[in-house]
Amino acid sequence: MAAFFSLFDPNQDDGFVEEPELNGNCSAGSSGSDYEMDLNANECQDAGGRGGSIAHAHARRHLIFDFEQGALPPEPQLGNVEYKLKLVNPSRQRFEHLVTQMKWRLREGNGEAIYEIGVSDEGFLQGLSEKDMNASLTTLKEMAHQLGASTSVLRRKTIASRRLVAEVLVRKIPDDQHNIEVRVAVLGGADAGKSTLLGVLTQDELDNGHGRARLNMFRHMHEIQSGRTSCISHETLGFDSLGKVVNYKYNEMMTAEEISDRSSKLVTFMDLAGHRRYMRTTVQALSGYSPHYAMLVVSAGSGCNDSTEEHLAIVRALDMPFFILITKTDITSPDATIQELRLLLNSIGCRKVPFVVTNTDEAISAASNQLSENIVPIFCVSNVSGVGLNLVTKFLYVLSPGISNAEKERLEQEPCEFQIDEIFRVTDVGPVVGGLLVQGVLPENIPMKIGPLPDGSFHPVYVNTVHRNKAPCRVVRAGQSASLSFTPDQDLPSLRSGMVLLGYTSHNPADEPYGTYFFQAKVSVLYHATAIFVGFQTTVHIGSIRQTAVIRGIMGGEKLGTNDCASVMFEFVGHPEYVRPGMRILFREGSSKGIGVVTQVFPINKTRAK
Repeated sequence: MAAFFSLFDPNQDDGFVEEPELNGNCSAGSSGSDYEMDLNANECQDAGGRGGSIAHAHARRHLIFDFEQGALPPEPQLGNVEYKLKLVNPSRQRFEHLVTQMKWRLREGNGEAIYEIGVSDEGFLQGLSEKDMNASLTTLKEMAHQLGASTSVLRRKTIASRRLVAEVLVRKIPDDQHNIEVRVAVLGGADAGKSTLLGVLTQDELDNGHGRARLNMFRHMHEIQSGRTSCISHETLGFDSLGKVVNYKYNEMMTAEEISDRSSKLVTFMDLAGHRRYMRTTVQALSGYSPHYAMLVVSAGSGCNDSTEEHLAIVRALDMPFFILITKTDITSPDATIQELRLLLNSIGCRKVPFVVTNTDEAISAASNQLSENIVPIFCVSNVSGVGLNLVTKFLYVLSPGISNAEKERLEQEPCEFQIDEIFRVTDVGPVVGGLLVQGVLPENIPMKIGPLPDGSFHPVYVNTVHRNKAPCRVVRAGQSASLSFTPDQDLPSLRSGMVLLGYTSHNPADEPYGTYFFQAKVSVLYHATAIFVGFQTTVHIGSIRQTAVIRGIMGGEKLGTNDCASVMFEFVGHPEYVRPGMRILFREGSSKGIGVVTQVFPINKTRAK
């Protein structure tokens, strides 16, 4: 073992940014707050509603697309937002330039762009006459038509002197996709109403107050009997090009495949378990499926409980954007819960300001600025009366996947890597694996390698068909979830969650992929009641990997406490896993948790050679 640790590089720089102020112990009295931002720190620390009202007013003032301000910030040079004063009868050369500009904005927004009409490049709301506005919208529609895109007017407002400004969503579905997909993980306590909420949204039928709407969300009999989700359930909500909701009530014979085919945008919900007993499954889904957003569901009756704080800490640790839904507002006023959330968001130092959404304009503004502004949208809804649900659907319609086009293209150029999270056996098909393509491009009918096996090696397989959103497709690209089947009658090893499928990249035996027991990571401890020493056992989550690991070495010290950072050597206890430098790691044991980045791995075949 001593000779092996000679490979351990304590000085390796991976660019991991330390967060000494981030404390995962999410109690309202926590002192690790970075909430000040642009606000006055003393005002924000006041008890009661005064600090919350200041924060809410701050968020409302700084939303980019709030037409009530009279002016917007200057037009951003990067991103998917474009200002246009007017688009009236452009010349042919000017029209071609505008089309090229729109194409670039769509690429920046991964297929979606937002146009502000009647606004100068400096952000002044000058407005247009009714005639010029109609002509500008017609030109914008013609520009979109040139690119095979669609337009829908999100807002159209009258400002001073009866002049008009408008906000338009332009959407172009990539040529190799059926629609634009946004993955949303649904989190919250066991009795918050997550499954009921998804049942109402996807079935378009209000709940009866006794959980009837959630029955279609459950996958097992014990879930129906107990009313508690214990595994990952996937549900979809679609939108057509005009923003109309496409769900199972769209027509009488609607299926999941038809929802996907009819939708220009598809929101895929992952209904995760809320009970602490199933926390490992919940964390594995967040780590393995890499959702674009997290939706935290809180009951107005029970407020913020331990599960809420735990889920919020994990989402924060994974640096995942999130928004909050307060349910059961037909029974209890949400005011007390809103105040609890304001204190909680303040206490964990997430540098975000709560923003309660009360109308359609605010829902659109919140969705447009979910990533660019430090806000956490909060919706108050009822699954029984339907109050607030229209604001949630409008928000989801505008919400963008959030990944930049440059990053998307970079990932697609990397070697193919598919992380397996679920395994099924389908009659007349055989084993089917579900998971996420983290990098590369994966078509159907392609040879790949699956592993690692118990000895760390990989086994050749042939992928036969590919399905996305319960519908067949020809190709999957980086960042998309899918399910894969294999060519019948081929020899398959024993499959398990945490395995990966890798594409063939080299015929050199030295470059063959191999599993590893040992890996080095630079970690930051978010919370531990005392201290972590060598020999500490913890559950490690790396992508779809979930396995117990032991800390075998701590560089530069003997122990780690809350907010401490160090390079640490881990050893998997059960079997080897496929790990790469740069992968994010989350480890937890009870209330203890930490995050980090893998910096070095020691494949079995290379350590044996040494």
